[in-house]
Amino acid sequence: MHKETELKLRASRETLAALREHPLLKKRNKSGWQTRELLNQYFDTPERELSAARVALRLRRDGEAIIQTLKCRGQSVAGLSERNEYEWQLDKVKLDLKKLDATCWPAQLANLDKKTIKPLFTTDFSREYAEIAWGRGKGKVVIEAALDQGFVIAGKRKEEICELELELREGEPQALLELAAELAASLPLMPCDISKAERGYRLLEPDSYELGLPHAELEAETAVDDAYAALAWQLLGSSQRLAEQYRHNGHWRLLQDWVECLSELRALTASLGQAAPRATTRDLRSSLDALLEDWRPLVQAGNDDEDIRRAAPEQFAEELEDVRWGLFSLETSRWLLARAWTVERKGRGERQGKAQLASWLAHLLGEEGRALKLPLYTQRPEDLAEQLPRIEQLLAWLHHARQVLEAPQMDRLYGDLKKLHELAEQPISDEVLEARVDQARVVDQSRGWKHLLKA
Repeated sequence: MHKETELKLRASRETLAALREHPLLKKRNKSGWQTRELLNQYFDTPERELSAARVALRLRRDGEAIIQTLKCRGQSVAGLSERNEYEWQLDKVKLDLKKLDATCWPAQLANLDKKTIKPLFTTDFSREYAEIAWGRGKGKVVIEAALDQGFVIAGKRKEEICELELELREGEPQALLELAAELAASLPLMPCDISKAERGYRLLEPDSYELGLPHAELEAETAVDDAYAALAWQLLGSSQRLAEQYRHNGHWRLLQDWVECLSELRALTASLGQAAPRATTRDLRSSLDALLEDWRPLVQAGNDDEDIRRAAPEQFAEELEDVRWGLFSLETSRWLLARAWTVERKGRGERQGKAQLASWLAHLLGEEGRALKLPLYTQRPEDLAEQLPRIEQLLAWLHHARQVLEAPQMDRLYGDLKKLHELAEQPISDEVLEARVDQARVVDQSRGWKHLLKA
């Protein structure tokens, strides 16, 4: 068994061709490009019990070699994935169920009748691969770069495989992101943690691809730095999965959720105060602002215009053909991995970053709530949109961390504040202005809001 650490990047055929000749890879290529054909058959039970347990089981023909592989539950964050992998060389193209014993087989599948495991789909592709190596600090990095082209085939359905896969053989995981970011600076590469197996299942069951990542497990005692890191990783990873699925099927709700993920990441980052000095977050905020400047107005307009919704998938495809999205994703992953907001932080910022989430959050929400001055907007509802950044910061934290607060009716407050945010985004009309006044009063008079303002 070994741990597989890899990064998958969706690409076009033109980008793969450019990667073969990329100066950075040429300089570090220690083996030259080699080619092999990989024919893969994936297996599961009719009830998809292996998939439910996050297990992938396949037979691979690699030249004359026949390899049985079991990949078990691991973690995947923002495209960078780690999984435990078991491999066995076989004499014939037939599953050897005896290999799937307690030394590798997940405990949750202990009672599974392995005889019910059947072929499900294939992923056949050509792989050009090379050993990429260089010195990094006092250490060495070795990465296998693979250019994969082929198809996932499930019955009569198929999807193209066209991706760069970087697998770490020696060195630190940060090196994968560094190399990918350097390549993505000039070529459109989209971090994408959907495996070839997941693509096969998606062809069989379109809704099987999980869009969200597990919620960050935040406690009252969680340090602010840890809470922010967990939420930022979750939002970045979710935005990548939403982008992948919207690219795949063009469902409007996915684009709405993608913009919301970016908006929440922007709001959380802006809320950290001295725990994240502005100089350390400048590049991230600028990148998010550029994306949101283009896509948030489009989504707002598209909510009421079917023609905009119909045209949006093509516009999104153009976004992915540019370097902006991939480079943003990779640079943000690097920034989060290095916890760059904590670098050269002053004493007060250091204390805030290490503060317990519940006490820090109660103070933040109270401070921002008082600054919002809701009674003012019952008199001047036309100016409420000016407070959208502040409302978004309040909403982002209430969305993800209200459970750590010892305060009444936080769920209701979150819902009421979300309605106020929606009204603040709508074009002004007599009806909207009246609704803003009413909703501002609802929030201002709520028990949860009054409790926060006293904090």
